[in-house]
Amino acid sequence: MKTFTKLLKRYFQSLDRLENITVSNVRMDSKKVTDNSLFIAINNGNRYIEEAINRGASLVISDKPEQFSNHEKVIKVEDSVETLQELAKLYREDLGLKVIAITGSEGKTTTKDLVYGVLSKKYKTKKTLGNYNNQIGLPYTILQLEDDDEVAVLELGMSALGEIDRLSEIAAPNFGIITNIGDSHLEYLINRDNVFLAKTEILKYIDKNNVLVFGDDPYLKDLDALKIGFDKNSDYLIEDFVETYRGVEFKLNDKSYFIPLNGKHNSLNASFAIAMGQILGMNYQEIKDSLLDISITGMRFQKIEKEEILYINDAYNASPVSMEAALNTFLSLPIDKKKIVVLGDALELGEDEIKYHVQIIKKAIECDFSEIFVYGERMKKASDLIKSSKVKHFDSKVSIRENIKNLGSVAVLLKGSRGMKLEEIICD
Repeated sequence: MKTFTKLLKRYFQSLDRLENITVSNVRMDSKKVTDNSLFIAINNGNRYIEEAINRGASLVISDKPEQFSNHEKVIKVEDSVETLQELAKLYREDLGLKVIAITGSEGKTTTKDLVYGVLSKKYKTKKTLGNYNNQIGLPYTILQLEDDDEVAVLELGMSALGEIDRLSEIAAPNFGIITNIGDSHLEYLINRDNVFLAKTEILKYIDKNNVLVFGDDPYLKDLDALKIGFDKNSDYLIEDFVETYRGVEFKLNDKSYFIPLNGKHNSLNASFAIAMGQILGMNYQEIKDSLLDISITGMRFQKIEKEEILYINDAYNASPVSMEAALNTFLSLPIDKKKIVVLGDALELGEDEIKYHVQIIKKAIECDFSEIFVYGERMKKASDLIKSSKVKHFDSKVSIRENIKNLGSVAVLLKGSRGMKLEEIICD
């Protein structure tokens, strides 16, 4: 059984109350606390200290314990998040597994799922839980790893300079993947130069021979790292891309592969996974077979059929780059139906956000879809500037749903940022 008792003694050193306790798991949600849990109270988690103790927690760490300050099971710390991070860092040092860290503006989660899907066929592998990729989620994920895990595939997210540096310090990755440098988080980082600086903070923690990057990206093409891309000079060259309804066929370094995912961008994401499989000793057939049985986090170009309507739910998140990729993929998808696009706001794009939304709508117009529906205040401002009869703005998702119902046999792409929740348009 995994135990964190020695780890806690290392961190807190001479703390008498640790002598006679057993800690076998770490929890941040009081409802998931069981016997022998360490409950780390973060933010409003401090309100649930009593519940955690009643559920069997053997120890609680809190920076705001209030009436529980003197409770025998409660340790007061200056900062619960920092304590979580330091415990994860110490725990990672004790683990003998390989860590693959994935960052980039777009494609992190899908690449994570693909790398996990390949490697888990041969190795005992864990991956980031959901979107637990930030200053809290990543260390928490590390603390869920087991002693016999062989590989951990961790997603590193950020919204400011210095955050990838800290996450890399905690994760101590053996391998790194940078998917691209795009326009996500420009609200905080201002420009792509800063996005590049933020994402490449990971490099000082990994040997250059263990870093994979998208070599076609103008920001990444000159890095001293292994390049994956469509350029002839790539270390891993993607060619002969074919879009089918079921997924995409392509070649990587003259070897044929198929993935049950649509989009040219997903051939790139899959190529990162193929390369990692090769680096970690998997053969061609093992990798090829593993890609046929991939499970991807929901709302990533997910096909949902509702009577005559085919929904393509790509509404988990959005940026200008990912929206253009979604439009291109939808356009090339071989479907015998009229194609409708529903575009929601892309958030966190900074002062040029309307310019980006104008570009997205113009791209949709160029694709000549049967209908273009837009939703959100940014999309409204952009559509007002364009003044195209092809574009219809809606104030509510209910109105969009009712309009779609009246269109008969159609395929509908839903694409917008997480905050727009465009999946609510899908008819019950």
